[in-house]
Amino acid sequence: MSFDALIEKVRQAEAALEAQERRAGADWRQLRASWRALWTPGRIVLAGLVAGFAAGRAEPFKRAAGGGVLQLLSALSGLFAGGSAQAAANEAAEAAEAAEAAETAGSADAAQDAAAAATDGPALDAERRYREAGLP
Repeated sequence: MSFDALIEKVRQAEAALEAQERRAGADWRQLRASWRALWTPGRIVLAGLVAGFAAGRAEPFKRAAGGGVLQLLSALSGLFAGGSAQAAANEAAEAAEAAEAAETAGSADAAQDAAAAATDGPALDAERRYREAGLP
């Protein structure tokens, strides 16, 4: 098969693909229009009533099968949230103590550096030392 024949075959395949895309787009538009036309106000109300009835009938099964799982998950999330809040409060207290100690020493810069060292840890402490030494 020659190169020109291969190019022509690719062009035919592209044309067939574009025609299929146009057909799929037209089918989708038709489906969307007919779907919207089917949902009249009466049918919407009827669907709501049926869904409410089904949810009411399924309530006893839901309570018997999975009510405890949701309570367990909510209790565990509260436990983890409480632990992280306590850790944040401890860090804030340490930073406040470090800032207060530095302020009593008399320097506002020392207070900021002490507070930053207490909250951010050794990485920022090393950066502060480099900055004071004039290094990048």
